[in-house]
Amino acid sequence: MLLNRAQRVVQRWIETRPGAWDGVSSAQVGMLFLLAKRDGAPIGEIAQALQVAPAAATNLSKRMEAANLVERFADADDGRLTRLRLSPDGQRARDQATKVLENLNARLSDGFSPDELATVARWLAHVVEL
Repeated sequence: MLLNRAQRVVQRWIETRPGAWDGVSSAQVGMLFLLAKRDGAPIGEIAQALQVAPAAATNLSKRMEAANLVERFADADDGRLTRLRLSPDGQRARDQATKVLENLNARLSDGFSPDELATVARWLAHVVEL
């Protein structure tokens, strides 16, 4: 299927950029972007936003904490609730990933009109909702 091929090509392009993620996985980049928008988000909210099981979000966050990309902390009102925030290293990794993806988006949209890109975006949003 064309969509699968396109996804593989984009993933390969990202993974072969020298220093693109600087040792950070694409799953981790997803969490970095999420935390940049939702600083202090609880694990459950992160799991829901990333559409993964809470255990997967917990395991990912623990690996990211070990890599000094995020900081885990207890909720001030409910000590059982774990929240995450970007560490300074995580912020730098997010900034680097943003640059890589801006470059990719520029390449992907080159030669397409805003109306054409809006149609593609609408179609992709529709696919996500299915």
